Amino acid sequence: MIKIVVLISGNGTNLQTIINQINTGEINAEIAAVISNRANAYGLERARKAGIATEVLEHGDFASREAFDQSLAKLIDRYQPDLVALAGFMRILSDAFVLHYHNKLLNIHPSLLPKYRGLNTHQRALEAGDKQHGASVHFVIPELDAGTVIIHGVVPVMADDTVETLAHRVHCIEHIIYPKAIKWLAESDLKFENDRLTLHGKALTEPVKVYLPAHLEL
Repeated sequence: MIKIVVLISGNGTNLQTIINQINTGEINAEIAAVISNRANAYGLERARKAGIATEVLEHGDFASREAFDQSLAKLIDRYQPDLVALAGFMRILSDAFVLHYHNKLLNIHPSLLPKYRGLNTHQRALEAGDKQHGASVHFVIPELDAGTVIIHGVVPVMADDTVETLAHRVHCIEHIIYPKAIKWLAESDLKFENDRLTLHGKALTEPVKVYLPAHLEL
């Protein structure tokens, strides 16, 4: 069993899917704590209802990004996690923080990386006329949204899509692929061997692709 600390800033829907699959035994892991940089994040309530320890560290209380990240790392390390999962944590992390959790820091990003790093990914996909969009689970490195991608969740882009309808479809696939990646890590199916990422004992040379089930495409 692996121990996870989850970082959030908002509603915590990805957190909830991870909690649900841990509770059903689908994921062999324990969430040791949920930490938010916003005291009003609803994800904290989700954690409390599940009996998970919660912590709030307001970034506005710190003079610099580096000072906040140093305090955040000290707080995380109290729980001695095997994995730190970013689940809607709306902060760009300093290089020192990222390197401190080398190969232990996971994120989900709402695009098919390397496409559309950064913000406004759904709008950018629509403006480009993309036929497919989605989400990526990746390891975090100092370069923004540039770490090794484990899995792509692919969704169709409909002719009448708005940012809101496309975002909803992407959220649906996020709730499928993030728990899947964590399950692989928990069961040691996915691991680093000599700094090379392997899945089921074979080098992961490109992201695994998971497609949205047809009944969720609307």
